[in-house]
Amino acid sequence: MHGPKHLLVRRSGMHRGMIQTMVPPRDCAGEESNGGCAETRQTGPIAAPVDHPPFSLPRLLLATCAAANLNTNAHDFTHKAHKRHWGGRAVAAPDSGKVFSSSSSSHHTTTSSKAGTAKAASTTSKHVGTSSKPVSSSSSKHASSSSSASKSALVSASKSASVSTSKSAAASSTASSASSTSASGTLPPSKPVNGGGDWSAAVSKAKAFVAQLTIPEKVNLTTGVDTEGRCIGNSSSVPRLGFAGFCLEDLPVGVRDTDYASLFPSGMNVAMTWDAALMLQRGQAMGAEFRGKGVNVALGPMMNLARNAAAGRNWEGAGADPFLAGVHAAQNIVGMQSQGVIACAKHFALNEQEHYRGGGGGDAYSSNQDDRSFHEMQLWPFAESVRAGVGSVMCAYNRVNQTSACENRHLLNSVLKEELDFQGFMLSDCAAVTSLYASVMNGADMNQPGFVAYGDSNDPDPATANNSYWGAQLGQAVMNGSIAESRFDDMVVRIMTSYYQMGQDKNYPAVNFDYNTENTVYEGQTVNEHVNVQGNHSVLIREIGAASTVLLKNQNSALPIDFTKVKNLAIVGSDAGPNEDGPNSCGDRGCDQGTLAIGWGSGTANFPYLIDPLSAIQEYVHAKNPDTVIQSVLADFDYASVNATVSQADTCLVFANADSGEGYITVDTNAGDRNNLTLWHGGDELILTTAAQCANTIVVLHIVGPVLVEAWYDHPNVTAILNAGIPGQETGNSILDVLTGAVNPSARLPFTMAKQRSDYASDILYSVANNSNAFIPQIDYTEKLNLDYKWFDAKNIAPRYEFGYGLSYTTFTYSGLSLKAAFSSAAAVNAAKASTSNQPGGESGLYSNALTATFSVKNTGALAGNEVAQLYLGFPASAGEPPRVLRGFERKYIEKGASAKFSIGLR
Repeated sequence: MHGPKHLLVRRSGMHRGMIQTMVPPRDCAGEESNGGCAETRQTGPIAAPVDHPPFSLPRLLLATCAAANLNTNAHDFTHKAHKRHWGGRAVAAPDSGKVFSSSSSSHHTTTSSKAGTAKAASTTSKHVGTSSKPVSSSSSKHASSSSSASKSALVSASKSASVSTSKSAAASSTASSASSTSASGTLPPSKPVNGGGDWSAAVSKAKAFVAQLTIPEKVNLTTGVDTEGRCIGNSSSVPRLGFAGFCLEDLPVGVRDTDYASLFPSGMNVAMTWDAALMLQRGQAMGAEFRGKGVNVALGPMMNLARNAAAGRNWEGAGADPFLAGVHAAQNIVGMQSQGVIACAKHFALNEQEHYRGGGGGDAYSSNQDDRSFHEMQLWPFAESVRAGVGSVMCAYNRVNQTSACENRHLLNSVLKEELDFQGFMLSDCAAVTSLYASVMNGADMNQPGFVAYGDSNDPDPATANNSYWGAQLGQAVMNGSIAESRFDDMVVRIMTSYYQMGQDKNYPAVNFDYNTENTVYEGQTVNEHVNVQGNHSVLIREIGAASTVLLKNQNSALPIDFTKVKNLAIVGSDAGPNEDGPNSCGDRGCDQGTLAIGWGSGTANFPYLIDPLSAIQEYVHAKNPDTVIQSVLADFDYASVNATVSQADTCLVFANADSGEGYITVDTNAGDRNNLTLWHGGDELILTTAAQCANTIVVLHIVGPVLVEAWYDHPNVTAILNAGIPGQETGNSILDVLTGAVNPSARLPFTMAKQRSDYASDILYSVANNSNAFIPQIDYTEKLNLDYKWFDAKNIAPRYEFGYGLSYTTFTYSGLSLKAAFSSAAAVNAAKASTSNQPGGESGLYSNALTATFSVKNTGALAGNEVAQLYLGFPASAGEPPRVLRGFERKYIEKGASAKFSIGLR
């Protein structure tokens, strides 16, 4: 492998490859260098489309001056600054040739069994009616696997939508070592909590508490009590010890199913700000609201990568890049947990589409990925979360390399608890546990909400019964010795460790709402105290909404708009207006009516209010210029009215959207994942119709992810395009701030917008031939490391708008680049790689900087604004790596004519 040999300077306001500055290597090891390792020289003409101002919004693509000059070799530098492999163990799967499998079964054999379906003794406050002392079972050390990560391909196809199905062997494979539910005792317990990092005091408190518990009390802490409590997830109290139990509630954009709480911008939106401070502030504000409602565990953030452009829940996460997703996850977690709330990193792992996601077992797909790619891609944000001190992690519904995520020993134990030294507890997604013995022994610590599936508690069929794999059976398994007492105790200790680590034993508020109702009284009891936890969070929500609006096109400086000079304004599209039935009229926001401010599913919340763009713009314009005529057409397909209205206007605003969400809701035939990447409600035709009549057509998009804009983006009358994402309750005010110039846009795309759908590396698996009663859809991650922009770069595919792209109302120039190595010898790198101490997050040396880039940015335009500098590590083609990978970014506000110094570390 050869190390990087050059430095590239890229302008993010232009398409990839349009500007390239080559810098020959020069010895700069351990020293400051002025302007880089050598003088820069332009290697080709600088050109740009009219809507892409030259030299606006540059980003740095940084590689080491020369591997030899850093007194190390390319392998060492790559390990230090790029790979993030955390010493991952590769476990070969027999008969498959793949790595990272925790199962001994073959590629097309299910390892999930349905054993242990006896009903729990109770589904309310207690699951076990005995406190007999359990028999301790011995545990042997599991064999260590130290083989290096394999680079072998799962499938040689060029697209990773390759799929195979198989007949389930559930009836004959229950003896699989990774998922057996027998009481054979062949599985040793998963790694116990050890108090690493700053967790030792909390572990000591937890052990002291657990030592006082009976077996029924321990069972009732590890097994949820259905959804009969006041929260979406609940565990029982221990009144004699003053413990009130746990309330778990869905997080991604606010406290779900309650009143007097905020609905924040989506995770995707805050990622679009590329601002770590705003990510942190959003986490703090959300944490304050969850604490104010008495929630112990906030079920988020979501950090699965946007592997497929059409995936339904992409908007909950941070986009397609693991580095950006890692910063996003860590900042949100630190913010939330600063308020005493236990955050939950989800969904672990490879849960990146809704079709065939399953609800535990059944037809849940198997995501198949090699170990190296997993460590360097999808695991990255989870590792950052553990390093940030996350209190819980949620295992997913799907299978990973043929084994259900919630009983996948490699995932839960080898990676999470051993490599990453996770100190908190492993929580199941809702009814994702599909066994007793395998899930417990392989690392699951809490089963929520405790039952097998949503159904009738009297139904003997485990696929539909409202009973539990754990509960009474868990207590019995401990007492008969089939589950080690040490493992059972560690489950409860881990849960209580997070409780003490967050300080929830000190004046933590009691639950004061009920997710079942917003009424004060429910079933004869007062359940909702209507506590208002919003504070002044609307200010932050509005700020993030504006800061996350990406300016994609700005021809002839169409934006910002001076509304005092607009005589006739046309506002077109249903997305501009309100939902006439009210913003909360569709359960879990499962419809697309009016302006789109959030997606649908369990990741939503109730709007306390929703300001639509039409109302915000009308109020502002009439205050500025009462003589301005404002006409609107909110009927998307009323082309006659659209033509008549826009033909009279000097400025036209067209609002269009694209929605998606979780798979349990289908909207306009979209079962969670989007059916296509076009705009909804005829948005493309609406834009073209308007542009045919209006010479100044400005398009505002409220979208959950990439859309195709080829039909109209370059229309000469489409003068500006804004991607506002889904910004929450202050939607109208946020877009108004950008349109008027009160906020100078600085947001960047967290994904690539392609010219055509087939340009992406992977796609949704929508359908599979089912040739049996039980089968497992297969999703092979054949793209390996080349996801999103890395795929486009590796395959030389020109995108429409690249990852990290975004324009501004002003211009910036970069100068004075200097590089400083954080080490000066190979010995330092090798020592860090081989012997750094393990702590939450994994080897500590993996998080230290290998290089620091320092440079100045000057605002050369007429307006003040924020600039987002992006640092990329580049590799030559011979290295066998992605051409370039994001390794740092920073956002700073710069007054016009002023300069700011940036310093970005490279890990």
